[in-house]
Amino acid sequence: MSGSLHPARKVARVAMEKQVTTDIVNEKERDFQKFIQTRGLKSTKQRSTIVSVFFNMKGHISVEELLREVKAVNPRIGYATVYRTLHLLVESGLVEERRFGDGLARYEGHSQVEHHDHMICQECGKIFEFYNPELEALQEKLAVEHNFVIHRHRLELYGKCMDDESCQKRQADRKNQA
Repeated sequence: MSGSLHPARKVARVAMEKQVTTDIVNEKERDFQKFIQTRGLKSTKQRSTIVSVFFNMKGHISVEELLREVKAVNPRIGYATVYRTLHLLVESGLVEERRFGDGLARYEGHSQVEHHDHMICQECGKIFEFYNPELEALQEKLAVEHNFVIHRHRLELYGKCMDDESCQKRQADRKNQA
């Protein structure tokens, strides 16, 4: 059994992870509803659908990607409603708008592990998230050396995937989706 989980434990672990995800999504939906109420806006089924779909997606999501998933749930929801709801999510602080140099706005829900940095492949567009405690410590050390207090930072490294075959496949997939 060198390092692998017993099948029953794998099933239990997947079920637990799914429950944690469901709990997080439910919490985000409640937080958004509170935000909507404080702004004096109506709570609608369309907004609820968009929020639920968004928080069940992974990664850095464009408006078009979200719209495609939302339409699978409710084909009557349009681009403008998705766009406006995304901007409300950003205003609420539950979502952050990111731009990675490809001209698209992408949206990222704040995760349980809040801080992370990004490596972006300029060929295929893949976004790798990473967290490095040594890098974080170095930033703090530099701040102290320069008598500076860091309130926040954003690190984006641009380059190219080392795996040419996977990179080319992602490029082709992106062209087919366009």
